[in-house]
Amino acid sequence: MDCIFCKINRGEIPADKVYEDKNMFIIKDINPVCKYHYLLIPKKHYSLIEEARVREQIKLAKSLVKIPKLTELLHLENGYRLVLNQGEDAGQEVKHLHVHILAGTQMDWNPA
Repeated sequence: MDCIFCKINRGEIPADKVYEDKNMFIIKDINPVCKYHYLLIPKKHYSLIEEARVREQIKLAKSLVKIPKLTELLHLENGYRLVLNQGEDAGQEVKHLHVHILAGTQMDWNPA
């Protein structure tokens, strides 16, 4: 895969990994929209949720429930928002499924 996230996973591109386990890694977003902005990236490449086989869906679920256990590390004490962009209309820029973890800033709900 020529995907930037796959290259980061393989160590071909440096990234500030703040957490890693066998299913995923979390990096700091290079264009943060709030004080703490991370990306949770599954190690297995797939672009959209519907492309994930059952095994990958289970790994993604395990990754998501890991987030509250990383509260102190990720500065999530006052709350956080998870954003999963799926497809062009949603603003998905990298075609490798990833979840934005946003925290440290008061956020309003403003659907487009």
